[in-house]
Amino acid sequence: MPMLRSPRSQIAVWTLFDFANTSFSVLIVTVGFSLYFKEIIVGGGEYGDFLWGVTVSISMFLTAAISPVLGAASDYSHRKKQFLFVFTVVSILCTAMMYFLQAGMIAWAMVLFILANIGFEGGLVFYDAFLPGLTTEKSYGRVSGYGFAMGYVGSLATLLIAMPLYQSGFISSNLPSIRFSFVIAALFFLVFSMPLFLFLLDRSRNDGKGLSYVREGLHRVNDTVKHLRHYRNVARFLLAFFLYNDGILSVIAFSSLFARTSLNFSLQEVLAFFAVVQTTAILGSVLFGVLTDHYGPKRTITLSLLIWCAIVIGAYFTTSKTFFYVIGLFAGACLGGTQSASRSFMAQLTPKEREAEFFGFYDGLCGKASAVIGTFLFGFISYLTGSERFAVVSIGLFFLIGLLLLQRVKEHEPYEENYEKTFT
Repeated sequence: MPMLRSPRSQIAVWTLFDFANTSFSVLIVTVGFSLYFKEIIVGGGEYGDFLWGVTVSISMFLTAAISPVLGAASDYSHRKKQFLFVFTVVSILCTAMMYFLQAGMIAWAMVLFILANIGFEGGLVFYDAFLPGLTTEKSYGRVSGYGFAMGYVGSLATLLIAMPLYQSGFISSNLPSIRFSFVIAALFFLVFSMPLFLFLLDRSRNDGKGLSYVREGLHRVNDTVKHLRHYRNVARFLLAFFLYNDGILSVIAFSSLFARTSLNFSLQEVLAFFAVVQTTAILGSVLFGVLTDHYGPKRTITLSLLIWCAIVIGAYFTTSKTFFYVIGLFAGACLGGTQSASRSFMAQLTPKEREAEFFGFYDGLCGKASAVIGTFLFGFISYLTGSERFAVVSIGLFFLIGLLLLQRVKEHEPYEENYEKTFT
């Protein structure tokens, strides 16, 4: 199939995975299951915020712990696609099993979500690592933006599919319909992720087998940490990303709960709000992707973080549903834009032949570990004070500090040429 081997076709197949996996992000993490967990499984109240924060934090901590090692192992084995397949299957199966969760099944709900989220978030390490091989550096921003735009199209599509199931809200007679939306998320993820596994080209394989991949992964990660001084610029970016990404992941995890609890949104209003967010996120991903290629990722991320700071301030003071919709317009655009520009910046800074390993640090230690702090802190502050508005302030601090640290990162500082010699 020569057509599927062309650069454009390979990019299209790659972006389709973004289209697929955001069904999990929107129906499980952001809207459907997060609300179901707090209001039905736990029974509502600030205690629900706390337990949801703990659950998300545990899943992110475990993902952060294994991602760099698995990323390095995939570099050594040249089997990114196989690693991605395993994580994807785990996420899909655990998501589908959420259908059987009912009121009071807190422990089971936490276990299934933790496993499903590890599959989803861990798989992104290998998915993102395909980016440098799909296009040239000058087009990283556009291609990364296309991926996120396709993701938000997928989010919007799954919201529209699930909306009829949520018509009656969280009432006992309609719980089977709400739980069926979790099955829809799993099926959507399954169907639209298959083209990547069938058609996306991977590199030739190494002759290593079995546990040798993991041993080599541990060895490479250990060497990377020891010789991180050769990548000081990358380290500065990863620290900044760690902090501002904490804010983004906290927004994703708690925005629907904030809308329901602090602004008294109905379930239908929550779905409509996120439909607006996903629509502007599509536009933001493409627009910020173009801005990244024209003005550089650092300036683009800086702009988006300034907007994020304004969004947090607006969310703290708002008591109006209408104004919260306006906030959602800007949040959606920045959500896609910040993630797209960050991924392209990391691709620009990453040394060749260590793509999955470094994206393991980016997606794992810095991407996922950041959510351990932010989501737990939000849930704890909400539980301690009885107000989600005070918890919102903590998110703003992560954006602000991340913005300040980002200014120390140089866009075109090369890493030391003798770095590879330290591994021989």
